[in-house]
Amino acid sequence: MNELNEKSFHLAGVIPVAGQPLDFQMDWSDSLMPIAPNYTAVERSVLECAWAGCETIWIICNDDESPLIRYRIGDYVQDPVYIGRNFDPRPSDAKKPIPIFYVPVHPNDRARRDCLAWSVLYGAASAYEVSRGISKWVTPDKYYVSFPYGVYPVSILRSHRKEISSKKGFYLMYNDKSVSDGEYLGFTFDGQDFIEFRKKLKEKATNMYIKGTKDKLPLEKRYSARYFTIEEVFSGADLYGAKLLKTPWYYDISSWDGYSTFLGSNESKEVARPSKHFLNYHEFNPMGVDKEESHDE
Repeated sequence: MNELNEKSFHLAGVIPVAGQPLDFQMDWSDSLMPIAPNYTAVERSVLECAWAGCETIWIICNDDESPLIRYRIGDYVQDPVYIGRNFDPRPSDAKKPIPIFYVPVHPNDRARRDCLAWSVLYGAASAYEVSRGISKWVTPDKYYVSFPYGVYPVSILRSHRKEISSKKGFYLMYNDKSVSDGEYLGFTFDGQDFIEFRKKLKEKATNMYIKGTKDKLPLEKRYSARYFTIEEVFSGADLYGAKLLKTPWYYDISSWDGYSTFLGSNESKEVARPSKHFLNYHEFNPMGVDKEESHDE
């Protein structure tokens, strides 16, 4: 019975992109800033979710961002653990594609509470509702969050897959800090955590009117949730009893200064675009079509 439950455990990866813009002021999404030649921040997050053992990946990005992001990534990536099985009798059959879904924030939330933390919660809710509509067997049991704006070695997750896909919480740490301290480090949460995070966001948020009246708030105080930091929403994360994994190095690239610091570091030389066997534009075949679409063709 335990073996069956373990096999049916569904870990959904959530990558928040939609939110308040950073200070790069480029014409493309901040998540598409390069962290190595031909390798962007959002692609690093996709790789992180794949190493963590996610069965699906949900990128929360609005319609003005998704076309270019999708052009870079495609409909799926390969699970890196299953790529290099050269001694398998049929290596190509052993590959495990991980489907990627692109989810825009609801129009009612835009310019009101579409901060990065809300993208996390909205992404988890979307993953749950869509998956539940397909089958209860693919409904997520837990969510793994990867922020594009933190850079650290992601292959360290491979040996911890079993702990990540379990009921126990999982948090990446650096210098004794995690997402609860406002750092862009990966973590997991479940349905109960989701309820607590959403409750906290709603309690702290203001809308257009003074609560209990029809008087409008000053412009700078309206829809305060737009400007919530990840620390304000996830500071209540319960790390007690959770698996805490320390990463050997970490850089916050959510600002130009942080981005410049990372590019000038020795660790930046360790970062490189993964093999095209893992990360290369692919589309799922339409019905009745066998040809696989790729940017190499």
